[in-house]
Amino acid sequence: MSQIGNAIATRDNGPEAIVRQHKEDLTLVLPSHVKGETWMRLAYGVLRSNAQLMQVATRNPGSLMTALQDCARLGHEPASKSFYLVPFGNEIQGIEGYRGVVERIYRAGAVKVVHAEVVYENDEFVWEPGTIDTHQPPRWEGPQRVPFHKADWFADRGNVKGAFSYGIFQDGTPSRVVIINRKYIDKVRAESKGSKSPTSPWVKWFDQMVLKTVAHRLEPWVPTSTEWRKEQMRAAQEIAAEQDGPAVINGPQPAPTRDFDSRGDINDDEGPVEGELVDD
Repeated sequence: MSQIGNAIATRDNGPEAIVRQHKEDLTLVLPSHVKGETWMRLAYGVLRSNAQLMQVATRNPGSLMTALQDCARLGHEPASKSFYLVPFGNEIQGIEGYRGVVERIYRAGAVKVVHAEVVYENDEFVWEPGTIDTHQPPRWEGPQRVPFHKADWFADRGNVKGAFSYGIFQDGTPSRVVIINRKYIDKVRAESKGSKSPTSPWVKWFDQMVLKTVAHRLEPWVPTSTEWRKEQMRAAQEIAAEQDGPAVINGPQPAPTRDFDSRGDINDDEGPVEGELVDD
């Protein structure tokens, strides 16, 4: 077969062609706020612009489809800071970033602020729910509802000790507070494939991976999808119809300019999530 013939065959049977063949399957799982055509164009563009991704996808198109399906289901743009497509060995892994977790929480509309912080050994950290602070001056007012965390942002804060996260609902009440310690962080890291590789995000961007881990732990305690909000709207409309009045449901407040209220301990640009390519 000529070089032109080979190129045509590759185009017709390559990863992009396979993605096109499964367009309906991918767009079917997209949340209602995402436009299918736009999402598909982004997926094609990612493949065309990333030679390493294309190479691994050619070897293992099934792993590409699995990653794209996960990306679509969560409502993220492919290969964005919310959801990474990572060539690792002979497969492609789909990895949701911490920004993606926070985006899903904000999308649901029930939470107006997501607060997450990494705690270091030299930080001051107090979490004794319901206690009155006897410190003078008091570090918080009334019974403690959220953790107290104080750090010297310009000093050596020591090693990572743990992390915490919580959400503030639209009415101002906090969600359940999630705390993770270093033992749990190390356990999650050990279970992550390739976490010891020099190119692993656990090696290059450890603090950000800790934030992602604690954000995931918050998910069971706050709504994380636009479908939840649609269900709330439907329920409000049904109640209003029964009472012969207008449906009332509080709209979401503008999200903070940062995905997390992280008090400066995380760089806004966490850098790319990279993989490694293993030749056959």
